[in-house]
Amino acid sequence: MSKQVLIIDDDKELSSLLLEYLTSEQIHCDQAFDGESGLNFCKQKPYDLILLDIMMPGIDGLETLKQLRRFSKVPVLMLTARGEDYDKILGLELGADDYLPKPFNHRELLARVKAILRRFDYAQEEKKSNVQKAGTLVMNHNTHMVHIAGEEVILTGTEYQFLSFLLENFGNLVSKDELSKEILGRRIVQYDRSIDVHISNLRKKLKPESELEIKTIRGSGYRLITTELSDTP
Repeated sequence: MSKQVLIIDDDKELSSLLLEYLTSEQIHCDQAFDGESGLNFCKQKPYDLILLDIMMPGIDGLETLKQLRRFSKVPVLMLTARGEDYDKILGLELGADDYLPKPFNHRELLARVKAILRRFDYAQEEKKSNVQKAGTLVMNHNTHMVHIAGEEVILTGTEYQFLSFLLENFGNLVSKDELSKEILGRRIVQYDRSIDVHISNLRKKLKPESELEIKTIRGSGYRLITTELSDTP
C-alpha cells in the first residue's frame, strides 16, 4: 500500500517540486498551502508523514504543529530556514520528529522521508518482546501505549522509539550518535540539538512515579536507570 504524505507549505512552487520528488518514489502526496487547511486534511484522513513548513502566513508551522499534536501522533518533518535554531528547537519541543533546513537537496529530502517511514514501519511490526517494563513503566507494543503507575502517558512516535531503545539497553550507556542512527536514521552533526530536545521531552514525561531516570553521561550519552541508582557513576 502506498504511503500517504501531506505537504503543508505556502510556497506552491516548492510544494509542487516536493510532490514530484515523492511521487517518483511511489509515495502519494496531498498538498495544503496554509496551516488551517493542513489541519483539516489531517482530521479527515490518516497520513504516514507530514512535511511542515515553519514560515507560513496566518497559522504558522509551529502553531499548526501545536494544534496537530492535540489529536494526532503522525510523524512530522519540519522544513526550516537555515539558521533558525530557536524554531528548530521549539518545533522539536512541540512534538516534531525531525527537521530539514532549507534549501535542501532533493536526495536529502527523500532520504529523510524514507528513513522516517521505514523506522515507523519497523516500530509497528517488529519488537523483541510485546511488552517492556522497568520501574512502574509498562510499554505495550501491541497497543502502542505507555503507562506509568497505571496512568497512560502520551508520547509522540519518536519519543516512543527513544524510550523503547533506552529500555532495550537499560542500565547501559547509549551514545548520542547511536541514538541518532538508530532512531532518526542519520548520523548526528555538530550543533544538532535534536537528541537533546527529544531526551528533554522524555524526561518531562517520565514522572517521579516511574521510578526511572535518564541520566546524562557528559560527553558520552545517556543511561536509563532506576532512581535508586541515580547516584551511581
